[in-house]
Parts: sequence; structure tokens; C-alpha cells
Amino acid sequence: MVDNAPDELREMPPSAKLVFVTLHYEGPLTQGQIADESLLPTRTVRYALETLREEDLVERRFYIQDARKRLYALTERDEQSESAERRRVMP
Repeated sequence: MVDNAPDELREMPPSAKLVFVTLHYEGPLTQGQIADESLLPTRTVRYALETLREEDLVERRFYIQDARKRLYALTERDEQSESAERRRVMP
């Protein structure tokens, strides 16, 4: 899993962990794109996203290409810790 994963993630179901890792590596995605990338059923992805949003690990954004869809991304808190980790690793 992700080295700097938040503690809240450890207690979550495997599907939520997989969605988190997918968003970590792929960046913001729609629910359908997450399902395609993770190979999880859409219903499972929806549940995982709800769980992650409740813990404030994922945020929902507007998807400009299609207003009917939403884009899901890691929250700023997780993106900042990810950037700090990169700075520590890179000279």
C-alpha cells in the first residue's frame, strides 16, 4: 500500500483501500474510471467512495467534460503529505 497512508485507512474495507491507492497513483477520476482501473463493480466503488468521503480522505469535484458526473480526488491533506514525501525522497 501507500507508505504514508493515513491511519484511518487501516480500519477500512479492502475496497476502500484499493480505491484510495488507485486515486493515489492515477490522480482524480470519475466513479466509472475508478471502476475500470480497479476492476471493482460500480456499486462497490460507490460504497468505497462514500466511506472515504466520510473520513475526509476523498473529495468530490465537478467534472467539466460531463456535468452529470463527478470527479473524485484525494483531499488536499493527503496530497500535501504526498508532496512532502516526494520532497523528502528527491534530493
